[in-house]
Amino acid sequence: MRYNAELIAVGTELLLGNIANTDAQMLSEGLSALGIDVYYHTVVGDNPQRLKDALAIAKGRANIIITTGGLGPTYDDLTKQTICESFGVPLEFHPEVWEDIKSYFLKRMKGKAITENNRQQAMLPVGCTVFYNDVGTAPGCAMACGDTRVIMLPGPPYECRYLFTHKVVPYLKDLTHEKIFSHSLRIFGMGESQVEAVLHDMMVEGANPTLAPYAKTGEVQLRATAKAPTEEAAEEMLRPVLEKVRGTLGDVVYGTDVASLEEVVLAELKTRGRTLSAAESCTGGLIAKRVTDLPGASAVFRGGVVSYTNGVKESALGVPRDLLDTYGAVSEPVAVAMAEGCRNLCGSDYALSVTGVAGPDRDDRGNAVGTVFIALSSPNGTVCRQVDLTRGRSRGHIRHLAASHAFDLLRRRLLDLPL
Repeated sequence: MRYNAELIAVGTELLLGNIANTDAQMLSEGLSALGIDVYYHTVVGDNPQRLKDALAIAKGRANIIITTGGLGPTYDDLTKQTICESFGVPLEFHPEVWEDIKSYFLKRMKGKAITENNRQQAMLPVGCTVFYNDVGTAPGCAMACGDTRVIMLPGPPYECRYLFTHKVVPYLKDLTHEKIFSHSLRIFGMGESQVEAVLHDMMVEGANPTLAPYAKTGEVQLRATAKAPTEEAAEEMLRPVLEKVRGTLGDVVYGTDVASLEEVVLAELKTRGRTLSAAESCTGGLIAKRVTDLPGASAVFRGGVVSYTNGVKESALGVPRDLLDTYGAVSEPVAVAMAEGCRNLCGSDYALSVTGVAGPDRDDRGNAVGTVFIALSSPNGTVCRQVDLTRGRSRGHIRHLAASHAFDLLRRRLLDLPL
């Protein structure tokens, strides 16, 4: 059977815009990796009748319905009750679930007494598959209603992700005799529309394996997915697809099954036993943050300087005053001096620098918002790249792209790729 899914998020706070529906993004990505198409996202408030209406529509167009939210202990958490009424399945008390909830309170919520309304979280559909929640009090569950599978997950993103990854994914994989495997290619330096244009025929013609693009902030993710009886058979199917993509796109593909540019850079530096530092102006420490967010960063990252003013560029990094006066802070000579000064200051093998205009206005020299200079000082000398980020949607977007370009510059130097 070919499975397709509809996601129904329950919560008035989502409709009011108080919180973002990050669960839907996570679930859609995860389902896509399993080869399950997601055709519709629906959001309803904490209203039983409107949820019934949404379920009635979903029944007619999806054979997997996944709901998030409304599984808590309070009076407005009515998702289970409403779903069971809609599908004609009674609820029953699961004593083993109740014991699990009480155990969670005892171990994880010391000093907080369990209340009687938590007991309703142990009321689950008759005959359902229980997804025990190791990181919260609301268990998830799945039930089969004819050809339709209904999966209920808690709304808090951490709990939802945990249950989906550890409980729902194995459950969904067991629905078919075929196994689903995928690999993710990460791309920096080519937009989604460009990637789609170059790989259009592969994407359209591919039935198994499939190839699908996903736009990330400033980059693109390509997921290749294959269905086969065994992992070995799937890998054999995926290998030529991955090779063709890499051969077609070239060095803008920076990794397979990796999470970020900084992860790739960190691994390469560790392999070579080399160190890094960073001098940052417009990125305000973002390069340092993205590196130190990764485990093991202390083996590589020596430190950095957020030289947001000319005075700090001059006093901490040794940028000559005449360069600042002649060319301005946002310039190639200053970016080069920042990188070299940081490398000397921190005693690192490599040093990145970033100086630019993140907005919202031009700088005092008239440089447009999105004008950024990135330099890399290394044992092979210092290079500088000017990037035009004028299409950046916001200060945050420009800063993120600038940091990514810096990591890409270092990646290319480490791997002897064109700069």
